[in-house]
Amino acid sequence: MSEKLEMMNIQEMLTGYVKEAVQNIYDVTLETVEFQPTRKDFEGDVTIVCFPMLRQVKTNPVKLGEDIGKYLQENVTIVSRFNVVKGFLNILLNDAYYLDFFNEIKNDPDYGFVKELEDPRKIMVEYSSPNTNKPLHLGHIRNNLLGFSVAEILEAAGNEVYKTQIINDRGIHICKSMLAWQRFGNGETPESTGLKGDKLVGNYYVKFDQEYKAEIEKLIAEGKSEKEAKAEAPILVEAKEMLRKWEAGDAEVVKLWKTMNQWVYDGFEETYSALGVDFDKNYYESDTYLLGKDVVNQGLEDGVFYRKEDGSVWIDLTDEGLDEKIVLRSDGTAVYMTQDIGTAIQRVEDFAINGMVYTVGNEQDYHFKVLFLILKKLGFAWADYLYHLSYGMVDLPSGKMKSREGTVVDADDLIQEMTETARTISEELGKLDGLSEEEKEELYKMIGLGALKYYILKVDPKKRILFNPEESVDFQGNTGPFIQYTHARIQSILRKADFEYESQLVSEYELQNKEKELIKQIQLYPETIQLAAENHSPALIANYTYDLVKEFNSFYQNVSILGAEKDMERQLRTQLSKMVANIIKSSFGLLGIQVPDRM
Repeated sequence: MSEKLEMMNIQEMLTGYVKEAVQNIYDVTLETVEFQPTRKDFEGDVTIVCFPMLRQVKTNPVKLGEDIGKYLQENVTIVSRFNVVKGFLNILLNDAYYLDFFNEIKNDPDYGFVKELEDPRKIMVEYSSPNTNKPLHLGHIRNNLLGFSVAEILEAAGNEVYKTQIINDRGIHICKSMLAWQRFGNGETPESTGLKGDKLVGNYYVKFDQEYKAEIEKLIAEGKSEKEAKAEAPILVEAKEMLRKWEAGDAEVVKLWKTMNQWVYDGFEETYSALGVDFDKNYYESDTYLLGKDVVNQGLEDGVFYRKEDGSVWIDLTDEGLDEKIVLRSDGTAVYMTQDIGTAIQRVEDFAINGMVYTVGNEQDYHFKVLFLILKKLGFAWADYLYHLSYGMVDLPSGKMKSREGTVVDADDLIQEMTETARTISEELGKLDGLSEEEKEELYKMIGLGALKYYILKVDPKKRILFNPEESVDFQGNTGPFIQYTHARIQSILRKADFEYESQLVSEYELQNKEKELIKQIQLYPETIQLAAENHSPALIANYTYDLVKEFNSFYQNVSILGAEKDMERQLRTQLSKMVANIIKSSFGLLGIQVPDRM
């Protein structure tokens, strides 16, 4: 059995030997071997759990551990010694194993990434998906950061990934902004006002709501009920008429719609650029809202759906623990579910994908359960590979946000605020002395955005977040700036290294504990990427990176790197430092975060 690392990881290799030991000693064929990390208070590099084996091997757990340990020590050259604590067999690996591993990977710029799979999955990740009646806000920031990062992680795990958004560019909410601009805009444009287009249009969405409320109050004062007033307010009636004209293709309404939507798209692009996210393709609801009707009609023929007496079309999902769901109204018009069915099918046709990730807030959990189930019932094999990346709300200490009232936390404003917060804290700490003003400005943006992204992505997507800008820009603790600062510190060490260290192979060397612990942490990176991809969780990457940085800082504080007495010590420790910096840059890249070389 080969012991080379590239053939299999250590657990896979030891599994074979443990099964061999039990077969030889007890004449029993083990089904599985269970491992766990060695507890800090025990000596060992990997722990084999003996208790599950007792179902097949009739002995006590300590004797079983001793027998397997002796067999491994005699037959596996990288096993130096072992100890048994109750039913836990702690294995110690020799230094040669760790040095061979490190020499293999230390010059690999793509360490941790799956370079080529024989049959990679083709996955589309949808995120952002904004409305064209307002700018992006704090909720969109979490959505964009999650979607972009998951796409990067899935690609690093060996998949072929396409990033997309569907822009909600039609409907009554869009007409509200258009009508308010028509009434109150006096022809102003982004150019004439100096405002980003999405902000300008968003202002008119707020203006519509203000006028609508005023009209409701007036009608109530005239004797109408609240329900009547809400339905009969002239500005809403006019907005509905505008929507009817848009759907009928009225030239004037369509022209205004195109003009104002373009203002918004231009504004979105600025925000996406500042945030560091991108897309391979945009879909527009104005193109997709009629999709799906033909699929429903086919499903009706096939008995997947049924028609009620009023002519509406439904699906009964009560046997699956859900309810009945409408897919076509009695007048034959589509609902959102119909569009989503059609859009999913269209995307598969466009990109030949066999999996999709939808980055949408947890208020839509039920919608996606129904969507995925309908697509399975329609017989699409790829429906087994659909995933709803559900996430919680983001709150600020100041409370909840409401778009109509203009109390949302604007994405551009937050990005700017993060830059200013980074500036204030950096200047207080004196972290950036010796840099030019231009270099400082670039760093403030990098630190501010890094703080924002890390603070949001280090949390499990399903959890709600209370976002505190000042807390996120802390140069201590589990924060983006702390990790960025460690990267800069390592770059400083590498600049000071006045000896050749990169091409040297270190062998016949007795590792100190801090060196070994750092190598063990480096070993976890490829597995962490795979786990993050399987779980669609950037938080696993973020928190792995923090653990790596903590391990490095402990190493940095306890051993001398450039001042080590022996050449081999200096070479290995400098190489280890460089590898840690490479992984920080790589893992932060998966989170969409840049790292500075100086801070």
